[in-house]
Amino acid sequence: MSTFIEHIVKLTNHRDRDLLELTLSKALIDLLPLERIVIARVVREEGISRWLEVARLDAKGGGRVIDPQRVDFQTLVTLEEASDRFKCLQTRDVVEVAWAGPEGPRITLLPLFSDSRLEDSGVLELHSEAALSPDSMALVDALRQIYRNMYSLLEYSERDPLTGLLNRKSLNDAFYSAVLEDLDGTAPAMNTDKDQERRHRVPANYWIGSASIDNFDLIGDKHGAAAVEDVLQRVARIMSSTFRTYDRLYHFEAESFGVLLHCPDEALVLSAFERFRANVEKTRFPVVGRVTVSCGFTTVRVDDSPDSALDNTAKAVDFSRRSGGNKACSHLGLVRRGFFGPVPVLTEAAESV
Repeated sequence: MSTFIEHIVKLTNHRDRDLLELTLSKALIDLLPLERIVIARVVREEGISRWLEVARLDAKGGGRVIDPQRVDFQTLVTLEEASDRFKCLQTRDVVEVAWAGPEGPRITLLPLFSDSRLEDSGVLELHSEAALSPDSMALVDALRQIYRNMYSLLEYSERDPLTGLLNRKSLNDAFYSAVLEDLDGTAPAMNTDKDQERRHRVPANYWIGSASIDNFDLIGDKHGAAAVEDVLQRVARIMSSTFRTYDRLYHFEAESFGVLLHCPDEALVLSAFERFRANVEKTRFPVVGRVTVSCGFTTVRVDDSPDSALDNTAKAVDFSRRSGGNKACSHLGLVRRGFFGPVPVLTEAAESV
């Protein structure tokens, strides 16, 4: 059994937020008399909130880590359907459920995140054969606080301070850890070799897109830096309210934004970017007035890197701009129409789109 200090070292040694839940679960299973750990987060789509079990680990072996982008949202339970979790989320306090008598097995639920970000709502669910002792609960609180601190530090390093969206630096890790699957099809290892990951097969239906504010330089020249910042912040908020909470949203630089998402159909991806484009167009910006965006997206191919995929989205954005702007274009669709060279080699599922 590893010691408490050894688990602290593992928790504070990460540079990837997506692995923190698994590390926390392993520490709790190793140090406490628990049968199971479940970490459930709230995910949202079109105004509806549901529970996603991002990590589940059993003391007798077995477990899973879920990529939020690869789940069927409609199959997840709503907040109210998991009433104990919902109560924990509402009260921001410990909820204990003794489901086989006062001295028997129980489930202890604790809020996992602080109140700093609405997007980070979730609970830590501990399954045990009996009530946890005060010392055990103190250890849980200590590890939970360390987790929160590390999560906040990594979150801060990955965010653009102006818009609150993810920054360009964070795209590479997300691209390789979320888009490229392991050779054995299991959850990602605790230490990942990026060179090895590049050789793995790309799961079907990952897409990456870019959006660029039309006439951005003119906005700055006419209205000044403060107006530019306001436009960027408002476009970021529109993006956050348009796409799903588990889509990865980026502000790259200046007028350029990005999205990494998992979707089964090219038409659905186009529809998402069209909604975003239309939502920006219909928004009244206080100083500038009307603002539009040009969008482009592409499927992720077997041999793609973040740079090569973004290069294809940039071509689609440029096509939109040269066509008058305020459009959403599929790079793959433009290739089919004879632009940008031969049709690329796709994964089997993408070829069926």
